[in-house]
Amino acid sequence: MNNPPNYQRVMLKVSGEALMGSREYGLDTATCRRIAEDVRGAVELGVQVCLVIGGGNIFRGIAGAAAGMDRSQADYMGMLATVMNALAMQSALEKAGLPTRVQSAIPMQSLCEPYIRRRAIRHMEKGRVVIFAGGTGNPFFTTDTAAALRAAEMECNALFKGTQVDGVYSADPRKNPKAERYVTLTYLDMLARDLLVMDAAAISLARENNLPIIVFNIHEPGAFTAVLRGEGKFTTVIEQH
Repeated sequence: MNNPPNYQRVMLKVSGEALMGSREYGLDTATCRRIAEDVRGAVELGVQVCLVIGGGNIFRGIAGAAAGMDRSQADYMGMLATVMNALAMQSALEKAGLPTRVQSAIPMQSLCEPYIRRRAIRHMEKGRVVIFAGGTGNPFFTTDTAAALRAAEMECNALFKGTQVDGVYSADPRKNPKAERYVTLTYLDMLARDLLVMDAAAISLARENNLPIIVFNIHEPGAFTAVLRGEGKFTTVIEQH
């Protein structure tokens, strides 16, 4: 018998790179469909789900700034990339049978709703999936920080970070086979050990709001629903072990 889900409302953060699949850039529609199926599995468990998707598969602001662009302009370009990814994921989710709304921190009414907190909560209460696009609407903040911010605003029970590996490791396990996988960590562990899973602003925001961060492998089919039930491999970041 499957365990019931441990959370009622969750934020799922997906990097733009996760949407590339095996491609070098852009979107892989098969990957989008598979992630959409995983989200549908979570919704079928009775969990309310919202998402933040990065834009690194299309444009990364900090890389643009490193190449000589104005940092603010580069970050705004990155925010627009997240809107493109959000619309692609909305299409995949709706094809999976899930009513979905995109809300952007940068208003663009022709494409999606503006970000309105109370409306977003109402959508989730009605069983709709909400995708938050456009980051925080401000330069110099990552989509990880946007995910932590929106998760706190939506009063989510946890922030799920879908990554390329099944948890937080002491080093990149794809490069170092001896890297240690952590089962639980504190927010301060993450900051003190400089574990590059999320940026410091996102971790601090989660800590201030006592928001657990759960890191798992987004590429493993069914992992999202399994981790919601406390099954499979993942790392939980909380205040105390």
